[in-house]
Amino acid sequence: MPIIDINCDVGEGVNNEALLMPYISSCNIACGSHAGDVATIDQVIALAQQYEVNIGAHPSFPDRKNFGRQIMNISLEALGQSLIQQIELLQERLRLLGGHLHHIKVHGALYNLSVVDKAIAKVIVKAVKKIAPEVILYVPYNSIIEQVAKEEALLIKYEVFADRNYNDDLRLVSRSNKNAVISDLAKVVKHISTMVLDQQVLTISNKLMPIKAETCCVHGDNEAAINIVKQIHRSLTQNGITIA
Repeated sequence: MPIIDINCDVGEGVNNEALLMPYISSCNIACGSHAGDVATIDQVIALAQQYEVNIGAHPSFPDRKNFGRQIMNISLEALGQSLIQQIELLQERLRLLGGHLHHIKVHGALYNLSVVDKAIAKVIVKAVKKIAPEVILYVPYNSIIEQVAKEEALLIKYEVFADRNYNDDLRLVSRSNKNAVISDLAKVVKHISTMVLDQQVLTISNKLMPIKAETCCVHGDNEAAINIVKQIHRSLTQNGITIA
């Protein structure tokens, strides 16, 4: 029976986590650099534990002003130090609250840059290998960070996005494009079903391209996030897919 992980970015100030948790299997908690703080981290950890949801770190460029969604002019050394500090913060809170770190997924502009930039990908992988070598790194299929992570023997899980459109090169359509985010529920369900069941994605130019889908992300700050996770959960389980 096919298995898919549904993950969601949380702790970003939307305060909808209690409504999301029953329908997801893993969560990515903002570590204070693009959003969140110790209080929100602790609140989300408690909810994740209540619903038995896997807990992941969601580090980013240290740029709260732009919510981590713009490329930041920062040295590779400083970026690496920031990533380690962010992940360590979540690890510390988990130790205090009796949880453990399951995975790491970088956020926003840093995630997108790691798809194509080897130097950035190496900084991320180096930070993960240094302080959390046993956890899973969520990466997109056919990306630079996938290659670097494999070279360093890190565990990886292939991630797709339920609420985002794709270009032909499998990069996400830029948020500056009005077609970047999918909000129509029927389209979201069809989009994710094609990726999970057929291992293909229908791109913005109407081409079917091969893709690997092991974990599916819904952005917690999407206005339709609650309805999206409910609908995806219902549709996938009805098609005989286990959410785990």
